[in-house]
Amino acid sequence: MQAIPAALQSTGEPPLPPAGPVVVPPVDPAQDPAPAEPGEGEPESSLPADAPPAGDEFEGNVIVVEGMTEAPPGDPLFQLNADVYESVQSVDQALVQPIADVYEDGLPRPLRKGLSNLFSNLREPIAFLNFLLQGKIGKAAETVGRFAINSTLGLAGLVDVAKKEPFNLPRRNNGFANTLGFYGVDSGAFLYLPLIGPTTVRDLVGNTLDTLVMPAAFGDPFNRLEFAATSYTVRALDERIELEEKHSRIADSDFPYATMRETYLCERQRAIDTLRNRPLAECTPEALSPLPDAASVTAPAE
Repeated sequence: MQAIPAALQSTGEPPLPPAGPVVVPPVDPAQDPAPAEPGEGEPESSLPADAPPAGDEFEGNVIVVEGMTEAPPGDPLFQLNADVYESVQSVDQALVQPIADVYEDGLPRPLRKGLSNLFSNLREPIAFLNFLLQGKIGKAAETVGRFAINSTLGLAGLVDVAKKEPFNLPRRNNGFANTLGFYGVDSGAFLYLPLIGPTTVRDLVGNTLDTLVMPAAFGDPFNRLEFAATSYTVRALDERIELEEKHSRIADSDFPYATMRETYLCERQRAIDTLRNRPLAECTPEALSPLPDAASVTAPAE
């Protein structure tokens, strides 16, 4: 038998195809488009075109999307305001609320109510003056009546006699901020300030004018620092106690800062609309449902 050359002996590999022309199947451009040519001097990337940029991290099928960074209308300092708000809330929880609780539980209610009535009665001349400026003569006259009755029969305002029978004269808060709004002055930028809380440029100017009325009209003791500090402390603690439920609802909302801001602006507009005899908006935190101003939003990947 003739020997088989070594080159033709079986090696265990599949046999090579016979020599001849190689047929290449046609390529459909719609299904397999040609890759774009890399720029001059740029190395070809081995990554697919839809690969994420270097440094991006994915967790499962969740993408982290950054929220808005632009300030919302009317709140150009929202990042600063939000930071101050969070800091003040921390102080409120650690200091103000415990003091308010002691003030509420430790001081007999008649005494606490008397102090509140006293300082509220001293604001009646401010309300009277602004009702006059707004052309509300009837309400101005009722305010004078309240002040006279409570300053005499009510023991210098310790007892709110005027709101009861037979007088039926309720307390109506009013001030220069309302007067400015009544005549169409825009609220201006929203601000959140320590010791003052939520306000606007218009309200800050108006409230400052309110504090000057009594010292300018009557002098001592209204121009003393001790009187101003005592009045502020009593009113702040009373407000903290009265608005405890609203504070809790705002704190429990999805976006506390935005909820607080929208609630304040709505209530201020409501006070002005009341003076103008216009329809009143609902100003509860639940009714407003504000959106976040700047936050990270987590969205499922598509």
